[in-house]
Amino acid sequence: MATYRPVPPADRNGTEGLPRVNTAPQAERPARLSVGVVGAGRVGPALACALQQTGHRPVAVSGVSDASRRRAERMLPGVPVVSPAQVLQASDLVLLTVPDDALPSLVEGLAETGAVRPGQLLVHTSGRYGVSVLDPARRAGALPLALHPAMTFTGTEVDVQRLAGCSFGVTAPDELRLAAEALVIEMGGEPEWIAEVNRPLYHAALALGANHLVTLVAQSMELLGKAGVEHPNRMLGPLLGAALDNALRSGDAALTGPVARGDAGTVAAHVSELRKHAPGTVAGYLAMARTTADRALAHGLLKPELAEDLLGVLADGANGIDPGQPGRPGHPGPEGTEGGEL
Repeated sequence: MATYRPVPPADRNGTEGLPRVNTAPQAERPARLSVGVVGAGRVGPALACALQQTGHRPVAVSGVSDASRRRAERMLPGVPVVSPAQVLQASDLVLLTVPDDALPSLVEGLAETGAVRPGQLLVHTSGRYGVSVLDPARRAGALPLALHPAMTFTGTEVDVQRLAGCSFGVTAPDELRLAAEALVIEMGGEPEWIAEVNRPLYHAALALGANHLVTLVAQSMELLGKAGVEHPNRMLGPLLGAALDNALRSGDAALTGPVARGDAGTVAAHVSELRKHAPGTVAGYLAMARTTADRALAHGLLKPELAEDLLGVLADGANGIDPGQPGRPGHPGPEGTEGGEL
């Protein structure tokens, strides 16, 4: 049975940081690993394709749904679709790319049934977990790695291209750090080391920024459509691109819009219109507006003397009161608003 040990990488573009395979006591050679995928969702086939481009060999994949099987056949043609236990039996490197909540029971089941082989690299791609979730397999002799690509996946070939320059949240035992780094680099990524205890916080940060962004953009496009805009995506593309670029460059200093300016009347009009035309968006709008106001205040962008009326509008909205009703004290309503930059 092959055994593995990491060796220092000669350079960031090489493969010398991967474990070496000892096929005989007298002969060692840099590993070109047989790769298996357990869970043919959007992530696993893309990572296997990326590894294949550097000479590794996808040899087995498992998938339950018809969509997973079709994806495996499209992205990994000729690779047999088998059971998870058979994937482990055939592979030196196993990618566990299943949903976070399914990972602990999967690892326990594989270890209990004896599917795990000593010296086998076992890699999961969950952002939530570090390597401790792989402890049952580690006790069976597996080499555990947590390699989470900070990228959104489509389940198509474009995902492999997007891995170029993609950061990976990496957690690994000290003796496997070089192996983890080399695998990430081979897939085109950049390793970012995350402590085991910080994995849930790290993952929450990514979900807040990326997953919630999709929800916000989709809601914005729907509202623009209701407002009569023929091509919401064309309108939003340049605006959101600039906003994202400004935010990445300047953080909270990039905040603009009626909340940061303290335009309580405009915000009241927003809430009133959303309640009429898209009531399902009100709670999210109010929560984000309150958070934006808090951050704008903390960074000196929102003047304290304007914040009181603004926060009153948001409180009314949260209590089910229409804050856009003209004449309410401190809430001038739609006729009291002015135009301005977003």
